[in-house]
Parts: sequence; C-alpha cells; structure tokens
Amino acid sequence: MKILLVNTSDIQGGAARAAYRLHKALLSSVVDSQMLVMNKSSDDFTVQTMANTKIQKGLNKLRPTLDSIPVRFYKNKTKTLFSPSWLLFSGVVDKINEINPDIVHLHWICGGMMTIEDIKRIKAPIVWSLHDMWAFTGGCHYDEECGGYLKECGNCKVLGSGKANDLSRKIYNIKQKTFSKCENMTIVGLSKWLSQCAQNSTLLKDKRHINLPNPIDTTIYKPFDKEKSRELWSLPQDKKLVLFGAMGATSDPRKGFEELSKAMQKLDKNSDIEFVVFGSSRPQNAPDFGFKTHYLGSLADDVSLVTLYSAVDVMVVPSLQENLSNAIMESLACATPVVGFDIGGNSDMIVHQKNGYLAKPFDTNNLADGIEWILNNDSYNELCTNAREKVMQEFDSVVVAKKYIELYREILQ
Repeated sequence: MKILLVNTSDIQGGAARAAYRLHKALLSSVVDSQMLVMNKSSDDFTVQTMANTKIQKGLNKLRPTLDSIPVRFYKNKTKTLFSPSWLLFSGVVDKINEINPDIVHLHWICGGMMTIEDIKRIKAPIVWSLHDMWAFTGGCHYDEECGGYLKECGNCKVLGSGKANDLSRKIYNIKQKTFSKCENMTIVGLSKWLSQCAQNSTLLKDKRHINLPNPIDTTIYKPFDKEKSRELWSLPQDKKLVLFGAMGATSDPRKGFEELSKAMQKLDKNSDIEFVVFGSSRPQNAPDFGFKTHYLGSLADDVSLVTLYSAVDVMVVPSLQENLSNAIMESLACATPVVGFDIGGNSDMIVHQKNGYLAKPFDTNNLADGIEWILNNDSYNELCTNAREKVMQEFDSVVVAKKYIELYREILQ
C-alpha cells in the first residue's frame, strides 16, 4: 500500500506539522508513505519537493503572494486568510501521477500549490483531511460564522464584499464543477465540528465523510520536569504561569488575543500570576495585562515546545473558530490543563472540569473563571493526569495511524 501525503510545506505551520506527524506515524506502522510538498524545510529523504533548484525555491516562495492578487482588489477584507487557488503551472498533479500512489492524501494545498481544477486530474483515489473550512467555502479558511458555504457563497463577509457575484461566488462555482468530477473522494473532518460543517456544506455534502483526528507522538510530547523547564526558559519558580500561543499569536483576531486580554484584566491583580506568550515577539504597543508578561517569539522544534508546556501551569486557547488545535493536543500530552471557549473541535480534546475548562463562547468573564478554577484547584494533579490520559487513549500516533490504515484499506477494497 503506497500512500502519498500532499501538503504545501512539510514542517512549517500547524497543518504541515499535523500532516508530517501522520506521515511519520504511517512509516512507523510499516506503510509505504511518502510526502510531497511545495516548500521543504526538513532534511527528511521521505519528503519530496517540487523545488529542487534555487530558482524553483525562489519561485515557490513567490507563489502565495501571486495567488493572493485577486483578493487585493477587496479593500475592506478582514484579516482571515482567503485563497483563490488560481495560479497555474505548479506541476504538482503531474508529479503526483508520476509517483503513482495507491491513495493520494491531500492536506493543506493552498498558497499557490495547485489550482482547484487540478484536483480532478489526480488519478488515484483521494482522501482529503480538512485543516480548516477552505475546501467547502468560496475561498475563506474560516467563515467568521457567516454560513455562506451552506448556500453558494457571495456577499462574502471575509472579503468585505456586498456583491452576490463576487470572487467567493466564482470560486464556489469552480469548486462545484471540479468536485462533481471527483468520484472517489473521502473527506476527513479532523474534529467533529468541522466534519459536521463539511457534511452540511453544499459543495461536499455528496461525498463520503469520516471523522478522524491528527495524531501526536506521545513518546516525544510528554511531561518534563517543571523546575528544570522553568530554569531553561528563565521563568520564575514561585509564580503561577499562564501560557498563550499560536502562529501570529497577537496579530490574528481569530486566535482571540483580544478576548484573552480582557479575561486577564479580570483576574486578581494580587495573585502570583505571570503571563507567557509564544508564537509572537513583544508587539510595539504591548498591552498591559496587569501581570508581568514574557514574550518568547516563534517556536517550532518539539524540544522547545515540550519544555515550555511543562514549565507552565495552564494553557489558554481563546480562539473564536478552531478546528483541532495542535496547541491544545500538545499541552494536554505534556500533562498541562487547557482553558478554551466551547467552540469548534475544542470539546473533542478538553473535557470540562476533568482535564481543563470549556468557557461559554466569547464570555471573557467565564474565560477568566476557567483560568482561576485551574490555577486554584485542589485536585490540580488529577487534572494533569487526566490531560495526558485523554491524549494517550484517543490521539496517540499508534492509535490514530491504525484508523487511517483501516480507512485506506477499505477504500482500496
């Protein structure tokens, strides 16, 4: 059984890291797995790239910018990512068909990696893991709760458009024509929430749907000594540490930095709390949370993340829309409880008041309550044990890889 995982990059970004983890889990299960990417950052020989020369690498770095040209005509666009995926001549599908796998497993394929129409040219059966909403919308990666994908898009909230026949409607129509010609396509919703959204969407409702999560290697993501971890990060030993982190942690409104800022203001200023932020350097006009704040910048390697999750007392993920957060899964695997809003795929991982706290959506008072509930909990050690156990049982690489292998076999039969 020869599986080809396709993603824009191999280890840069949340979807890339999730896809790469599945790739490694399949290899560990003795499956002939390969990965094809546009931009390769690792030195892994099992990852193939479309860029083998300096010129190709340079052109591939430009592709996301070129692909976004049509979006720039919308001056009132929000900060949510919108991908037209119109850019020709990537050669990705020719390469896929040349590799000739038994199954092509698509992941995050935007950023100019391929056109929408390219998908129907793939000869092998397709499995498509949805890392966000893009596959079934008119181009936005998260719909900001507009629900346009339930009809045919247009008047796009993300584009700030007031026209029915806007870019989102045009992309929607291209997807509709393309997907109608993709007969052997299985849609994997990584969270129950996204799986349900995909099933309800007009673009993908006729496809086969399954809910399977991302895997995580719990031999890597595991608790590390708290004192040593704090020493490594030069963090105080005698404080309660609250962690927040994401790609573009302080700049992407969807990540909920504003909501977290409001929640932090509501915490007891006389408590011994300090705040830790990763995924972002200190902003020029850094907000005053009323607590000392440590900005650690971008982190990507597993060792840094494991020691950081182990150093803190609670992780807060205040996203306004979220699929299956890598940060939540990683934190729980390191036995650190998590607080988040009860939205998206958060409840797939956080069990309320068992291994974390699910706050009422967008209620910053309740988010603050959740942080304090964990920090002052008499059964804190039990929360930590439950956090690790949840991941071991449901998201461990070995457990999840088995389910994907069953799916692949079923499709091939």
